[in-house]
Amino acid sequence: MRKKIWIAFVAPPAIVLFIWIFGEVVMHLWNWLLPSLFGLREITFWQALGLMILSRILFGGFGKHGPDHGRHWRNRDERWERMTPEEREKFRQSWRGRCGRFDAPAGETKEPA
Repeated sequence: MRKKIWIAFVAPPAIVLFIWIFGEVVMHLWNWLLPSLFGLREITFWQALGLMILSRILFGGFGKHGPDHGRHWRNRDERWERMTPEEREKFRQSWRGRCGRFDAPAGETKEPA
């Protein structure tokens, strides 16, 4: 119980401090590099925060998304490796109707149509 109370008091100021520091870093890096390199205007702290939010939306950065964030791709690759050539072709045919033609994954030879 004490740990939860301690976190409740420490977490909000820590989050604000992190956002402030990161915003300042983005603003100073922008103002140091981009006006001299590309002739762009300098930005304010609030514009730097807006850039951080925009980059988060567009690129999904700022850390991992849990310990197993790559598990889906590993499972997909493992399932593909376990498929027989007939199952792979059936899978390709089912997706061609949805996505159009696509090439075989790297490492596989394409059979002439």
